[in-house]
Amino acid sequence: MQQYLSLPDQNSQIDATPKLLTTIEQLSAKLWLESSLNQLQSRLNDCLLSACNTLPQAGTAQAEIFQTVVNEINSAVHSSDLALTDCAVGIALFQPQQTVATVCYVSPSPSPNSQPRFLEVLTAEKKLLLRLQEVIKLEDLQQLENQQLPSAWRLADDSGSVMGWLIIAAAPLRSDGESLIESLAQLRSQLMARSANYCNTALAQLRRILFWQQQYQQLSNSNQELERTNKLKNQFLANTSHEIRTPLSSIIGFTHLLLASGYEPTKERQLEYLNIIQSSGKHLLALINDILDLSKIEANQLEVQWETVDVPLLCSNVLALVKEKAANKGLKLYLELEPDITTLTADPLRLKQMLLNLLFNALKFTSIGSVGLEVAPKGVFVHFTVWDTGSGISQEDQVQLFEPYFQIAKAAAGGVEGTGLGLAVTRKLAQIHGGFVKVESEVDRGSRFTLVLPFKQGVGDEGDEGDEGDEGDEGDEGDEGAKYCLFPLHLTPSCSVDILLVENDLLNADLMQIYLRKLGYRVTWVKSAAEMWEALTRELDPAVILMDVYLADGNGLNLVQELRGNPQYQTIPVIVQTAMAMKGDRETCLAAGVNEYISKPIDLLLLARLVAKYSKPPI
Repeated sequence: MQQYLSLPDQNSQIDATPKLLTTIEQLSAKLWLESSLNQLQSRLNDCLLSACNTLPQAGTAQAEIFQTVVNEINSAVHSSDLALTDCAVGIALFQPQQTVATVCYVSPSPSPNSQPRFLEVLTAEKKLLLRLQEVIKLEDLQQLENQQLPSAWRLADDSGSVMGWLIIAAAPLRSDGESLIESLAQLRSQLMARSANYCNTALAQLRRILFWQQQYQQLSNSNQELERTNKLKNQFLANTSHEIRTPLSSIIGFTHLLLASGYEPTKERQLEYLNIIQSSGKHLLALINDILDLSKIEANQLEVQWETVDVPLLCSNVLALVKEKAANKGLKLYLELEPDITTLTADPLRLKQMLLNLLFNALKFTSIGSVGLEVAPKGVFVHFTVWDTGSGISQEDQVQLFEPYFQIAKAAAGGVEGTGLGLAVTRKLAQIHGGFVKVESEVDRGSRFTLVLPFKQGVGDEGDEGDEGDEGDEGDEGDEGAKYCLFPLHLTPSCSVDILLVENDLLNADLMQIYLRKLGYRVTWVKSAAEMWEALTRELDPAVILMDVYLADGNGLNLVQELRGNPQYQTIPVIVQTAMAMKGDRETCLAAGVNEYISKPIDLLLLARLVAKYSKPPI
């Protein structure tokens, strides 16, 4: 049986060639698509890497990504036979009732002789000619997006909010490409949609990069601030240690000298040593007060007691407080006060504190010459100027002069005492008063510090001007007069009254007992809550109870509340003496039911005044 080879007929070969060509064209088109997208991804990665290595502005980095997408799409389009024209990116503008886009980028025109750049986009209803910076309405963008073959693709962030739009315009296809209309349209849609996705991903990565860069920058700034704070803290601790040890050395040394067996100094020498001990103790107290004041001011917890201040009297009192220090250094003191100035509204204690800080600084840095205080009105302000003929301050040091803990290097090296807190506190107190402090100085030609305060301030409630302000006034008077009028009441034993002293610290208890007994009071001392109740049950009827807060077996404020709840003792006046001296401590004590509050170290004159005030009249 004859066998025949089966050969394809001629028509089948002819039909196979177009199918093969079509397949090749399709593969070529897909290869073009993937190659273009790979190139786009590579360029976007370069943009992100550049953003990682620098710290660009968010808008600049986003614009770079948009422009990269436009350029790469344009390059891909013009390197193929696809019928695509120029590309543009629109940045979304968010408004309360409307979202629009602005044409921001148009790729270079294909022909150097072409007209000014624009994009021609056909919507369902009209033809859009889009130029740079032209606003596109939201409804037009939505039509372009909702076409069967979209001409616009939205770029959204992680939350779905529109960040921008990617827009492409189509031009007429060449006649020989009509057979590929459908596939080219699909490729066009794929190119634009996937490019939009790449752009979206790149923008999301950029946001993360910028976020972490911002976090890193904040962390770096925080670390720098921590290093600066740590340096200031170490400097402050070193300065404070020196400031504390210096007066402590005098206190311990002269006390040891007075106690030494075989050494019998004259009465004049004893008074001299005691004055040194007292002065050193006051220096320690001033240091602690400066630290507390600064912390209160920075925490916005410093109370100001507004009063009408007699300016001439206050200035005279302030100069009286520094005259001894000036005399010891051989310096002259001057006061120039214009007669028009009589009163102003301020906190008298804080005003005195500010002026004393400036005057003590002037005396500290002046070895020869004089120091003065000038007071003059200027409009609604009064200028307190403290001047000196001292060493002066360089311009470099003046920049940091009012920073906490700052000390002039030359002064610190020369052993001049100070913690760098006085001027910082003075400036902040001036700001609280609605004023400021300014400085004028030249090296070796003296300095002028001017405290500028308004004449008028908002006056607080009269109830706020109570015992706390009086307490400070008493303390200041005690500074000058303690050695002359420490025992002003002249009580005799026949008019003695009983005082119950509840005090945990032996030395403070001895001090108050000696002082009060010298004034004629009978003092019963107990050191615990249990001993207090025992003394009261022995039919002791004290005129006043002096109560410590921290006791070995209880809290003094709780004891006060128990006393107030007992009809037998609820009317006995209670004066708290405590080391609690922070903001709110006085209010806490008063809220517990005490009548008065004294912070340690004890001001003996204030103690005498308050005990006399609350003692029962003699029978």
